[in-house]
Amino acid sequence: MKVVILAGGFGTRIAGPENNLPKPMLKIGEKPIIHHIMDIYSYYGHRDFYLALGYKSEIIKSYFKNYYLNNSDIKIDLNNNNIEVLNENKLDWNISLINTGLNSLTAKRLKHLEKFIGNETFLMTYGDGVSDIDIGKLLDFHKKNQKIATVTAVRPTAKFGDLTLEENIVKSFNEKNQINQGWISGGFFVFEPDIFHMIKKEDNLMLERTVLKELAEKNELIAYKHEGFWQCMDTQKDYHYLQELWVKNPYWYKV
Repeated sequence: MKVVILAGGFGTRIAGPENNLPKPMLKIGEKPIIHHIMDIYSYYGHRDFYLALGYKSEIIKSYFKNYYLNNSDIKIDLNNNNIEVLNENKLDWNISLINTGLNSLTAKRLKHLEKFIGNETFLMTYGDGVSDIDIGKLLDFHKKNQKIATVTAVRPTAKFGDLTLEENIVKSFNEKNQINQGWISGGFFVFEPDIFHMIKKEDNLMLERTVLKELAEKNELIAYKHEGFWQCMDTQKDYHYLQELWVKNPYWYKV
């Protein structure tokens, strides 16, 4: 199944020595957070990635283009400029890196990928949040409930997308409002291709403030309640917290 990762934002709320990088490229341990996110999906067998790029897209492209060169021991013959990778650790990933506009908002970035996704169910998340979510159980839940969209609901202490739930049906979706029930949007969506019909190509809108709200009003947005680990990297404090977590418990996606 195809996996979309939104990785084009500016990430202006993270300051510090690495703020010249796009947020998905900030390293947790030895790898950028976007790589950790892809590891989560890959662990559950989903390895066909579509990265929706914008801000400093060339840095993300360069990372994956030169992945083996930068993550392996190499031997360089300066006489003829040949490079030999000595311990190549192959990844069976397909990665499409798509420029979706420097100033595009989330709905427009997703719309840009319609021609690549086609008429099939797909996965989507943001390029700044990790979890020990079981992607297989998420997909089973989505298929069972037969809605256009499934959002993963999580219970952190911060304020993000406030979900009002009746059973598992999302009745309203309000981005970054006061949390009433403790459940917020944690990303890790499953979408049917019908979602593309709800986004006009010419509009530059937030997915969270338009399409997801409309889906909730139509009872077409279901919530998969994840009680386990979830953490975003929204601020520098989050960034340092994730660094601490990685030291204590690397590979958080292996449930």
